[in-house]
Amino acid sequence: MVSTNESPILQLREGDHVAVAKRTIKAGTRLECHGRALTAAVTIPAGHKIAISNVEADAPVLKYGQVIGFAQIPIACGDHVHSHNLVMRNYERQHAFCADYRPAVLHPEAARRTFQGYARPGGRAGTRNYVAIISNVNCSASVARYVTERFRGPDFHRDFPNVDGVIAFKTQGGCGVDPGGPMRIIRRTLGNMARHPNIAAYVMIGLGCEDNQIRGIREDHALDTLKPGEIAPAYMTIQGTGGTRKTIDAAAAAVLKVLPQANDARRSEQALAKLLLAENCGGSDGNSGITANPALGVASDELVRHGGTSVLAETTEIYGAEHLLTRRAARPEVAEKLMRQIHWWEDYARRHDSSIDNNPSVGNKEGGLTTIYEKSLGAVSKGGQSPLMAVYDYAEAITEQGFCFMDTPGYDPVSMTGLVAGGCNVGVFTTGRGSVYGCKPSPCLKIATNTTLFQWMEEDMDINAGTILDGTETVEQVGRKIFEKIIAVASGEKTKSELLGIGDEEFQPWFPGPQY
Repeated sequence: MVSTNESPILQLREGDHVAVAKRTIKAGTRLECHGRALTAAVTIPAGHKIAISNVEADAPVLKYGQVIGFAQIPIACGDHVHSHNLVMRNYERQHAFCADYRPAVLHPEAARRTFQGYARPGGRAGTRNYVAIISNVNCSASVARYVTERFRGPDFHRDFPNVDGVIAFKTQGGCGVDPGGPMRIIRRTLGNMARHPNIAAYVMIGLGCEDNQIRGIREDHALDTLKPGEIAPAYMTIQGTGGTRKTIDAAAAAVLKVLPQANDARRSEQALAKLLLAENCGGSDGNSGITANPALGVASDELVRHGGTSVLAETTEIYGAEHLLTRRAARPEVAEKLMRQIHWWEDYARRHDSSIDNNPSVGNKEGGLTTIYEKSLGAVSKGGQSPLMAVYDYAEAITEQGFCFMDTPGYDPVSMTGLVAGGCNVGVFTTGRGSVYGCKPSPCLKIATNTTLFQWMEEDMDINAGTILDGTETVEQVGRKIFEKIIAVASGEKTKSELLGIGDEEFQPWFPGPQY
């Protein structure tokens, strides 16, 4: 960042055509940027862009030192730069596979941090200890919910103090699904969620006649092959058990059988290498790429240096910034897989006569973001500077250590469901407009991009990154604060969403194909 904290505008890179308003700037306000005087032509809302140089029509406009769009009409110094004069157009990006790859420099083994987690079979570790009821089809979702309602209240916590709860994963699909790719995705999501390190045991419930048969999930993901120490699951269908009430009773009995074993779990010291961090942003604003996202990038890099894993996602929200990732790829095949995913989304948008630039939401635009390029350049900073070690398909099991990427849509519940199904046992969610997202079974920290939001929604926000914009903390300092909070939450400290009881309704697997 090249502007001073005293200035009401912030130029992010030398050569940028725009600066960001740190607070609302009234029309006629005289400003200075690098010794050059300018006057705000209109009122510029906080988080929005003001032109700090003239830009000709059709010329690219730079922010972060990168193209965020093209001038639709001539833009004069002092103009408000937004949807009325800035548009997205395709342009050739220099992907340069692996050109900037540098191996991550890890801390010495003796200096690596640990957290207090639950040892799980196969050498993994959980940050929470849940029992899950998994519906493989929407037809059994209500039954799954009714089962969980039998395990709430003070009596449950008195009898099973070491179990965080009995939760339902209520699938909103599972039948009439294309038997090819879409079926593989839903089965992968459910199969990997069943073996999530934050799930001590599970019961899976179906209707009986659905396309997504339970036996298919069991076969595809070898769920019947138990690792030493795994608690045996229970499977049942409503039709096979004799109806709704009988299934609820049978599932509740199965839960009661496994709860004592789940309650035997105790936290113990675990290497930070067993921590898998899901990174997501939602309700982004013009400050996201300045404060919360780069601060999370600092925390992500630090986790990687301790041997942990950090996973970026939302493919439509790296679009226009994907070249910054392909250049950091550890191997050409990693970059190639990312580009295949990018091309799939381009084709997907064409097939539906749509545009990836539709992604910036109403709230994003009100917060100052204009094009998907601008949004993506801010979003990608959550990934820090570490090399890109692996790229995963949606809900694919994450096995590589270091910084990775997963193909997901930009819609938050679907994106986070994929990341958690892949094995992420803690999440960090940055927001500028005020997301209240929770993510059982994984705890999810919320980072506010600006102080106004943090103060207004303090019961929902875990950390204020707006101090960066205020000039009281640096990106590095807030990043270190996020890193320490991740360790504390992984060790059992409750997030704001957990204290509010949020996270039971956010499970939403992706159904990208047709339904019949």
